[in-house]
Amino acid sequence: MSIHEIVLPETKPETEWILGRAVQKVSPTWAHGRLQVAFSVALWPWAEGRGQIATEWRFRVAPPNEIRRPLVPDISYLSNERFADLEDGLDAEAPPLAPDVAIEILSPGDSKRRLDHKIGVYLASGASLVIVVEPRDRTVRLHDAHGLRVLRGDDVIEHPAMP
Repeated sequence: MSIHEIVLPETKPETEWILGRAVQKVSPTWAHGRLQVAFSVALWPWAEGRGQIATEWRFRVAPPNEIRRPLVPDISYLSNERFADLEDGLDAEAPPLAPDVAIEILSPGDSKRRLDHKIGVYLASGASLVIVVEPRDRTVRLHDAHGLRVLRGDDVIEHPAMP
């Protein structure tokens, strides 16, 4: 028997499949939650008419020749074109694809190994851009198929996934 998808129970906070293990996300701190809100509010006007923005949206991702598994970005963007391809409401709740853009906000206890794995899975599953927000050193890292770019200070996110 072959396994095509790892299905985990819905939990609060969500549970993801990372490095071959079920890992429950940690409830966000006040500062983490405020960053989620700030990024979401900043992205909302840009996404209007282009796609869907959500926090803690569960995606069922599958890199080529690998088992589909759940990942839950802190913030995600899915274009209207890809959102329209979803078959029904159930698919919209947990799309069987990667978001166009996944945003992860680092918390002090986050493991670099787990984060690197998630970035790789998002990109291999079809995400165009993974944004990692590092509150401690006030940087934003943009990961895509071409590599890494680090933003600081007044730098602006410019990427084809976010025209």
